Amino acid sequence: MDEPQAAEDAVEPESAEKPEEPAEVEGPRRRARRERAERRAAQARAEAIEQARREAKRRLRAGSSEPARGVPRGTVQGLKMALATFLALVVVVGLGLILYFTPVMAVRDIEVTGIAAVTREEVLDVAKVQLGTPLLQVDTGGVAERVAAIRRVASARVQRQYPSALGISVVERVAVVFKDFPDGPHLFDRDGVDFATAPPPGMLPIFDVDNPGPTDPASRAALQVMTALAPEVAGQVGRVAAPSVASITLTLIDGRVVVWGNTDRTAEKAQKLAALLTQPGHTYDVSSPDLPTVR
Repeated sequence: MDEPQAAEDAVEPESAEKPEEPAEVEGPRRRARRERAERRAAQARAEAIEQARREAKRRLRAGSSEPARGVPRGTVQGLKMALATFLALVVVVGLGLILYFTPVMAVRDIEVTGIAAVTREEVLDVAKVQLGTPLLQVDTGGVAERVAAIRRVASARVQRQYPSALGISVVERVAVVFKDFPDGPHLFDRDGVDFATAPPPGMLPIFDVDNPGPTDPASRAALQVMTALAPEVAGQVGRVAAPSVASITLTLIDGRVVVWGNTDRTAEKAQKLAALLTQPGHTYDVSSPDLPTVR
């Protein structure tokens, strides 16, 4: 009878209390951080509650139980800008169609400027612009090309002058030299273009080259010299000869001769020649501008 009792005494009852774990001690710094975190959380909660109250009041005033969703400001501005652009485009296109297809802004006058040897009738004849044509239908580039094709015209510019005029500005070719042909004297401009058959104006120099023209190297070389000369020197030249690009000579009205050579250092040669011509002599050689001579 004593053994069972001993075994029973050896069993630990389930309700026996376990030893307590040591409590964690909260320091002052940790407590301060915890309190700050709790205050921030409380403040955030209060703000959220206040925001929810305001939203609820706003919904009540709007008579809707659904939460209002405002359109972002950037979206509204973008829509306004797109609408304004569309309306402006419609207005521009509409005005363009009106001006293009109706005589609201039609050609009522054609102004021609810059002409002297060329007549106004010649210009209008090749321009082929009918009065009453809407300005926007006028091909200004095509008109300029047709006017520039006149033999005496170097270039032409055409502009619409709103509300009802078309302006044609002409630059005529200027004679620099002339050459006699069986049908009469031909005038050449600084580019070597044969632009007129007429008596040469004033004391124009004779163009002594074999094949005058804008593509002839000797012609281009001789004309380069003529256009480089000072006006007071060019006015004394009676003949410019260029058997080749390397043997250009000038004969002055009084018989003096200028040996020019090639077109190297043309500007420098022209400057030296202007000074040399003040000295007495018959032949002025500037073919070597470093050693100009007078004989």
